[in-house]
Amino acid sequence: MDKIDAVIVGGGLSGLSLAYKLAEKDMQVIVLERGDFPGSKNVTGGRLYLMPAKDLMGDMLEGAPFERKVVRERWSLFGESNSLSVDLTSERFREDHSFTVLRATLDRWLSEKLMEKGVFVIPKYRVDDLLFEDNKITGVRIGSEEIYAHVTVAADGVLSFMAEKAGLKQKSLPRNYAVGIKEVIELPEEKINDRFNVEPGEGSAHLFLGEVTQGMFGGGFLYTNKKSISLGLVVGIEALLSRRIEVHTLMDAFKERSEIRPLVKDGTLAEYSAHVIPEAGYSGMAKLATHGMLVTGDAAGFALNMGVTVRGMEFAIASGILAAETIIRAKESKDYSAESLSFYEKRLKETFVVKDLYSSRKVPSFLENDAFFSYYPKTFPELLEKIMWFGKGPKDPLWKTLKSSGLFSLKRLKDFYRIKDI
Repeated sequence: MDKIDAVIVGGGLSGLSLAYKLAEKDMQVIVLERGDFPGSKNVTGGRLYLMPAKDLMGDMLEGAPFERKVVRERWSLFGESNSLSVDLTSERFREDHSFTVLRATLDRWLSEKLMEKGVFVIPKYRVDDLLFEDNKITGVRIGSEEIYAHVTVAADGVLSFMAEKAGLKQKSLPRNYAVGIKEVIELPEEKINDRFNVEPGEGSAHLFLGEVTQGMFGGGFLYTNKKSISLGLVVGIEALLSRRIEVHTLMDAFKERSEIRPLVKDGTLAEYSAHVIPEAGYSGMAKLATHGMLVTGDAAGFALNMGVTVRGMEFAIASGILAAETIIRAKESKDYSAESLSFYEKRLKETFVVKDLYSSRKVPSFLENDAFFSYYPKTFPELLEKIMWFGKGPKDPLWKTLKSSGLFSLKRLKDFYRIKDI
């Protein structure tokens, strides 16, 4: 049977990056995308940390349609009727550190570059099954059509049926996933600049914890784009199931907060989307290679939630590029065995992808402490409010106010002691 070099299932950043690097070597590649076009169903909060993967990318994203360079970081703890925010600016952020992106724009742009290089990017194609021969993966089946390839790549997202079908990934528990919802709200560029105190072309990233998720695992986010903002929530699926809360009701309440309402005032809803997100970190990584197959991006579990930062897109891009290196090497040796393709895992371990996931491997268990989403976001704003409020009668001494907060109890001190483990 005739085989192409690679069939890539999934037109997200990992699949497109992989195809781009293979196309540079004039290899035969097909990208199959279930959506109407690459990026049409890809959801992200909206921030790409560019520098970690910059050396791997070469000119791949040269001229890419990024939205804004992030120069302002902001974090907020939301109580029931108050909030506490920290605002960070730095001249270092004016380097090409991170950018806000809209995936429908970025992914489509990259797919068009691929097609100019002769890569077939085929939308509206849902893969139904893998093809096997002697327990070796040889391609994919779409309805009655079969596509044979030396290497099949599962870049089909967090709930990758391909990785499960190949025995590379076990079905995870709800606790290892979160659901993210996002609204893209259009606003004039001048209003965005004024409301977020940024210069033209520069933007802000804002994360929220606490009452925004009613104390459940997760948080909110707001990213500024050129002429819109991306506003959304991420909430642990296990928490949602146990509390029987519909995430859209949290989103409605979030938008009505006095801190958020002025930021979205007079905006026009342009897009609404939802997506499942991997939250297990290093322990949730799939097995990455078998005979004739590699797993990349979200399908491999390459995402990292540190509470104050959320990363994923740079992992996806790097994994796609390293998968391409592996396929090129396998073609040169004409060896597509599991042993040959395991070079992919070796390369990943040499880069920030696995190193960062491994060094942060204890973060998911650390964040299982509900206090970080309920007690602390409520207590810190309340404490500052008491210190700053002057009402009728004498004011309690500062030491008494601090003591009443409970922050210095043995239980809370143990929480902070655990930080040393992450």
